[in-house]
Order: sequence, then C-alpha cells, then structure tokens
Amino acid sequence: MVRNWSELREELLDTKEARAEYERARRAYELGLRIRDQREAAGLTQKELADRIGSTQPAIARLEAGGQEPTVATLRRIASALGAELVIDFRTAATSTRKRVAKKAAKSAAPRKRVAAGRG
Repeated sequence: MVRNWSELREELLDTKEARAEYERARRAYELGLRIRDQREAAGLTQKELADRIGSTQPAIARLEAGGQEPTVATLRRIASALGAELVIDFRTAATSTRKRVAKKAAKSAAPRKRVAAGRG
C-alpha cells in the first residue's frame, strides 16, 4: 500500500524518543538556517566566519546544515562575529505551537483571486 509522507512520518514518530529526536533535529536545522541567513547578510563566507570565531569551515557547514547543536558559548562568538545580539528566550510549548499554527493559518488565509462566473 502506498502511503503519503504525513502517514509515514506519523508512523515513524510513534514513540516518545523518536518525537524528541525529531524535534531536536528540527530545532538544530532551524538554528542553522538562521546562522546562515545572518552570515550571508553580513557578506561573509563560511571560512571567514570560522576564522573570526576560531573554528573551521567544515564545522560552520555542519552547524548551518543542522548536523551539530552549538553551545551557548559558540553562539555568542558567532553573534559577536556577525555584529548581532544573541537573544535566548524561554517559551512554553503551547505558545510555540500556537504561533506556528497561527502562522500557517495566516498563510492559508491570504487573499486569493476570485474568478467571477460569466453570465450568459
């Protein structure tokens, strides 16, 4: 039987441990994207950022790909090298979920073109 991605993902995330690992990987990936966006906005290459924080280009690549979770100290060095402020905040899981749901709802509620039916 052919299953769609949503069904397969739900089956794979059936255990508490699998869901926790998925969330960890998702957060690492999202953080990596933010680091890459900031680095590119600063006009730096991965090598240049690595040199500024005393690291290596492959380490920056792993970080940006979400393959490695950085320490707070590393995030501070990255923020400093990019001329940014590191902000760490705590949110309840319900708050984060509500924001994601609201964001999806806002996208789907975007104005759509209406096509009027012609009268004959």
